[in-house]
Amino acid sequence: MRRRATLLQRMHIDGPLLILLLTLAAGSLFVLYSASGKSWDLLAKQATSFGIGLVSMIVIAQLEPRFMARWVPLAYVVGVSLLVVVDVMGHNAMGATRWINIPGVIRFQPSEFLKIIMPATIAWYLSKRSLPPQLKHVCISLLLIGIPFILIVRQPDLGTSLLILAGGAFVLFMGGLRWRWILSVIAIAVPVSVAMWYFVMHDYQKQRILTFLDPESDPLGTGWNIIQSKAAIGSGGVFGKGWLMGTQSHLDFLPESHTDFIIAVMGEEFGLVGICVLLLIYLLLIGRGLVITAQAQTLFGKLLAGSLTMTFFVYVFVNIGMVSGLLPVVGVPLPFISYGGTSLVTLLSAFGVLMSIHTHRKWIAQV
Repeated sequence: MRRRATLLQRMHIDGPLLILLLTLAAGSLFVLYSASGKSWDLLAKQATSFGIGLVSMIVIAQLEPRFMARWVPLAYVVGVSLLVVVDVMGHNAMGATRWINIPGVIRFQPSEFLKIIMPATIAWYLSKRSLPPQLKHVCISLLLIGIPFILIVRQPDLGTSLLILAGGAFVLFMGGLRWRWILSVIAIAVPVSVAMWYFVMHDYQKQRILTFLDPESDPLGTGWNIIQSKAAIGSGGVFGKGWLMGTQSHLDFLPESHTDFIIAVMGEEFGLVGICVLLLIYLLLIGRGLVITAQAQTLFGKLLAGSLTMTFFVYVFVNIGMVSGLLPVVGVPLPFISYGGTSLVTLLSAFGVLMSIHTHRKWIAQV
């Protein structure tokens, strides 16, 4: 006798993912309130973004993976077209042109949507071919990845471009990319990196790498962010100074405390224990994503779920690495914790895709 479906199952919502995401949402608002200097305005905007993201997640979870795969090519074309619009007439802020601004209506960052569209495109393309992929299919996949990657690098937004590159690369890897090709790409990466240093990277991006290697060389200039973030994390100790009691952020020693460097605020106020709790939630989210990947019934679903999960891992790893001085600063926010509407909606939409892949699998299995 078949067990009756629960309300969450009928809504195609994965319970473990939903609980973990709501836990992050609640905790992030507490941290953001402190990191933003007790700004109710930013808190309201972030809460609104969470609401919009949750609605997007639920709506996307209702769509069957086969239906999503059918519209992936159009989504890719629209996404790249929006990047071209940004390049031609985008809104400039803080020296970067990353946004489309419709006055009085909305301002959004199209490159964020490519974090889902890019792996979905490569998963759609490879799922229609025999695996492991042939060389021509690898080259076409790299071309599909390279077009948005170059457009985003031009904005400039090195952090987002690297995440999109990683999303597409993870699909190729899970598709059975031959090791000799992987090693060849690693070998080619050295001269490409040198060429990017001299012909592509902006001066401030080069300075970030130099600062990463020796932040104390300019402690009052480019090294200030890293030095202050490590000081904030270290001063929190094991249990932290307490909520709203952080000095580095509230006395304006820590720049970008409510965006890229918000984990330093969390480390100062909640200590090692708070950071470990956050990492545990992230680990559970990634673990659940890998379980969904393993249980996916279609090749498209397996490739897409795995890529989204591993890209989320890179998201977390890069932000924590750059704030703690283990990686150069590349402008990657901390998932679900840093302030940012478009990023938040995109992340929740990605988890909606994971829910769709998992819950529709169950539905198919029961019918």
